[in-house]
This record gives sequence, C-alpha cells and structure tokens, in this order.
Amino acid sequence: MFKRVMVAVVGIPFLILVLGVAPEWATMLLVCGMCGVGAWELMHAVAGEAGKPLIPLSVLSAVLVPVCVYMELSIRYAELTALPVLPLTGMLGALLVLALFVVSICRYSGARPVPFAAVTAALFAGLVFPLMLSCLLRLRMMPYIGMLLVFFPLCISFGSDTFAFFAGLLFGKHKLTPVSPKKTVEGAVGGLVGGVFGTALMMAVGSYVLADAFWNFELLALFGLVGSVVSQIGDLSFSVIKREFGVKDYGNLLPGHGGVLDRFDSVTFVAPFVWLVVCMGIY
Repeated sequence: MFKRVMVAVVGIPFLILVLGVAPEWATMLLVCGMCGVGAWELMHAVAGEAGKPLIPLSVLSAVLVPVCVYMELSIRYAELTALPVLPLTGMLGALLVLALFVVSICRYSGARPVPFAAVTAALFAGLVFPLMLSCLLRLRMMPYIGMLLVFFPLCISFGSDTFAFFAGLLFGKHKLTPVSPKKTVEGAVGGLVGGVFGTALMMAVGSYVLADAFWNFELLALFGLVGSVVSQIGDLSFSVIKREFGVKDYGNLLPGHGGVLDRFDSVTFVAPFVWLVVCMGIY
C-alpha cells in the first residue's frame, strides 16, 4: 500500500505537469514511452521464445504510432493546406504487417518458426494498443480545451479503480468473475460510483477554468457511469491475458502497481471511449 501511495504522490503531479501544463509535444513523448514500454511488457508476457524476433518490430511500431498521430494532427489543426495530411498511422500499420510476415516467412524453415499467435500479439502490442492509448494525445491536441479533456480518461479510470478497491476491501462478499478472483460485485458497484466521482471532479475543474464548458450534469453523470463500465472491462481484458499466460504482473516499473499495462490497462480502453464521445458532440 505504501508503495502504491508513493507512486501516486509522485506520478499524479507529474501527469498534471506533462498533460496539462507542458506543450503538446511533451504529451506525445510521454505516450511514446508508455506505448513502447507497454508493447515490450505485453510481448514478453505472451510471445514466448519463438515470438522474440518480433519484439523489436512491435516496440518500434508502438513508439512511432503516437509520433504519426502527432504529425497528422499538427498539420490538420494548423490548417497548413499546402501540406497533405498523409495517413501516417495507416501507412505505419501496413508496414508493420508486412514486416511481421516477412520475418515469419524468413524463419519458417528454421528450428523455431514464428507462430501466428505471436504475429497477432505483435499486431496488438505494436498497433492496436498504441492507437488506443494515443487517444490521450488526440484529446490533448483538441483546440481550446484539450488540456482539460485529456484528464477525463485518467479521472474516470483512477476514480473507478480506487473506489472499486476500497469498496471491495470493505464490503466485498460476492465474487465478480474467475478472471480476477479478488474482484467482487460490491467493488464493481463502487467502481461505478468512482467513475461518476472522477467525472464530477473534472466537471468542477472545467467549470472553474471555463465557466460555460461543462454544464450538463445529467449527461456527465451518465458519461462517468458508462466510462467506469468501460474502465472495468479494460481492466478485466488485460487480466484475461495474464491468466491465460500465467503472468502475475506485466512488469515492475511502477512499485506497488506493476508495469505500465497493469496501471494503465483501464485508461487504454477509456481514452478511445472519451475521444469518440467528444467527437460525436455528446460531451
């Protein structure tokens, strides 16, 4: 518990500084690091010995995805009409698929061919996962209020995780799912409350900074409720992978929390949810 608290004491101000105060490129660098470490953690957990040759390609792609997103959005939001907005992320994805299968073809006749399961894991780690997490960058780079929007996924996820932990600790009696034996129905309900609380916290901050930006209390409460459901699904989704491959934690980078994937598994799912809601104009 002490380690978890100390990581939060150091990490939360750091995230506020990078995401809300520093320039947009700082968010890009942070997301690049998270994506690279997350891809490395996932591949080492699931790829096995035969899939190790794919790890460098997967990690490199994961680091480059946020860079491509940043370059695309920089041109679009700057309205530099003389420069074409190339689908850089799509091009990177195509190159990754090509490179992964080239490696698989070259190693097919060897003593340890690359299994297709390792290829799909590399695609998820090197493309799908960073695209999902890069939605934090997409939110941060939205004009005018991006520095506020980027905190919604974090507040929903962290609020849901925290409330679920203490609700389960204090009231937990009924097991939620075999995927995560320590999680309870009572904890999940507490997580829903935490998601709404996290949204309310951001609503209060947004109302203080921009008086007319966050006024629809009912929609924001629903937003936090659904966001918490998505957050818990994200948490359980990465737990499914750990259970299948017999992994306790994805890493040990964050003492008391595990690796990047252990701490930001729910954020990985909530960030695309928030971005899609914002894009649809419901927010």
